[in-house]
Amino acid sequence: MRADGGVTMVDVGSKAVTERFAHARALVRMPPTAEDALRAATAAKGDAFTTAQIAGILAAKQTANLIPLAHPLPLANVEVAFVWKARGVLQIDATANTNAQTGVEMEAMTAASVAALTIYDMTKSLDKGISIESIRLVEKRGGKSGTWRSEGEA
Repeated sequence: MRADGGVTMVDVGSKAVTERFAHARALVRMPPTAEDALRAATAAKGDAFTTAQIAGILAAKQTANLIPLAHPLPLANVEVAFVWKARGVLQIDATANTNAQTGVEMEAMTAASVAALTIYDMTKSLDKGISIESIRLVEKRGGKSGTWRSEGEA
């Protein structure tokens, strides 16, 4: 924060370019009707998983346009994956990596968030009770602070 109370973009100009990696996760909780439609690929709008995967990747690439003080980064890779954790609980994992002067945590979290929102959009006609929960950073690597993992993660 500036002395006058205003906001500022963090100056990363003197930081070394290093390999950066981040893994974020979102959980989408849904009733059986929505889960069954996703599993059978019969959501009204079409292939929800492919659509959400593309949406998450595109969102990561737009993070600096969405988060006011985020730096634009040359992303080397973004991946979005889905796994059913329990009946009615879809886990979305997003990873991002680059070689840059700042980390990719916001890119991974943006990818997970937008993928979750897309799953909601693709299934909302089946049930409005779908909820997006627990969007969080799971792991980050690189930079001055090194590696960080959320408690309970391998």
